[in-house]
Amino acid sequence: FTNLLTLERVYENLKNIALATGARSQDMKIKLLANLLHDSTPKEAKYIIRTVLSKMRLGIADMTIIHALAQAFATKEERKAIERAYNVCSDLGKVAKILSKDGLAGLEKIRLEVNVPLRAMLAERMTSIKEILEKIGKCAFEFKYDGLRIQAHVKDGKVRLFSRNLEEITGQFPEVKEEVSQRFSGKEGILEGECVPVDPNTSEFLPFQEVSHRRGRKHEMKAALQEYPVNLILFDCIYLDGEDLTTKNLMTRRKKLEKAIETSDLIKLSEMKVTDKEKDAQKFFERALDSGCEGVIAKATDSTYNAGSRGFQWIKYKKEYKSEMIDTVDLVAVGAFAGRGRRKGKYGALLMASYDGRDNIFRTVCKLGSGFDDATLDELPKKLEKYKVKAKDSIVKSKIKADYWFSPSIVLEIRGAELTLSPTHTCSLDEIKKGAGLAIRFPRFTGRFREDKNPEDATTDEELVHMYHRQLKVVR
Repeated sequence: FTNLLTLERVYENLKNIALATGARSQDMKIKLLANLLHDSTPKEAKYIIRTVLSKMRLGIADMTIIHALAQAFATKEERKAIERAYNVCSDLGKVAKILSKDGLAGLEKIRLEVNVPLRAMLAERMTSIKEILEKIGKCAFEFKYDGLRIQAHVKDGKVRLFSRNLEEITGQFPEVKEEVSQRFSGKEGILEGECVPVDPNTSEFLPFQEVSHRRGRKHEMKAALQEYPVNLILFDCIYLDGEDLTTKNLMTRRKKLEKAIETSDLIKLSEMKVTDKEKDAQKFFERALDSGCEGVIAKATDSTYNAGSRGFQWIKYKKEYKSEMIDTVDLVAVGAFAGRGRRKGKYGALLMASYDGRDNIFRTVCKLGSGFDDATLDELPKKLEKYKVKAKDSIVKSKIKADYWFSPSIVLEIRGAELTLSPTHTCSLDEIKKGAGLAIRFPRFTGRFREDKNPEDATTDEELVHMYHRQLKVVR
């Protein structure tokens, strides 16, 4: 070959490809890559292409490099110090350079820095509340939110957001950036939480897929803010005003978090319950499921924040079953909630009920805010006007207070993700478990009003119980 490939040459070309912008930049990138491929052997070309595609597939992970660094510049016993430095700065190149030049003493200078994301602490998994309590004793249970894990880095009023994969995603959540900037009371800090999709008209969480629509958007962001609203649920404070809090216990960090952030409609703190009683923890778990969460995270109250590590200081417990709804149900509108945002001045959501033929009453099973097009939203107030009553109808059993009440009359066809136990809804209350009813998770209007059905022809409590048992599957 006329031109010998060197590491420096490959690096320079790849760097110039990454930095090329503007007019004819695509042509420039192709020429730079072609230049490398022209002078490479088939094997060299294969790995140059894999590098460009970020698919090396060598079977080498970060921990492999850390192990190699320990062999070259330290001992097996000192590997943890190298791993700790990497978990804090997330930069293997930086760790390798400092270690090779200054040894382990140099790594001690690596500290948490605002705007340098650290690797997230992870949780182990167990299969029961009892097992968790036996493992770590009294602990803090938190809702396990089905959202996008986020680190919020704040300095001098400026906010940057990073994903669990250390990717900066500030531009995809401009309203979160603005709200954190306004609500953070310190000078600088690193907060951790989840961006969770939420229905603004029911205040209920939505499936993770909703927030994933925000990822990668560069255009039409204003429309995305309204179509896919989120809440930022914060659960940890890792760094605050010059103090590294990773060595502090969980409850200390929680108090710091509570002082550092002012909550709002958009920013909230994670739901938490500290207990060593299985019954109380189980109720909290059921409340998490009823809120649209995946389950709970149990955290030892004395746990430190071990960046990048997975251990039994944090344990996740998700429901071991799913009850998929493979069929639609017909439910009765018994109440409504005032609309917010784009639905202001209309009904934002309906309170839906099943029919209990044994007692001739209607029992709530979900809030319905999804699946309505603009025309239907405009039509709903007129359609329900003649059934409006000043107070809850005596044949409606509800623990939820609606903004408007209706005599049970209008039947709608609903599709949901699954049936789950609920301490909030009254459908089949106490039949499956004392203190719990049934709820439909992620309900959606199919677009069909069942005008061929009277309210007493709606899906019954008994049918929903049968569906729950028939569709119950164990998940491992």
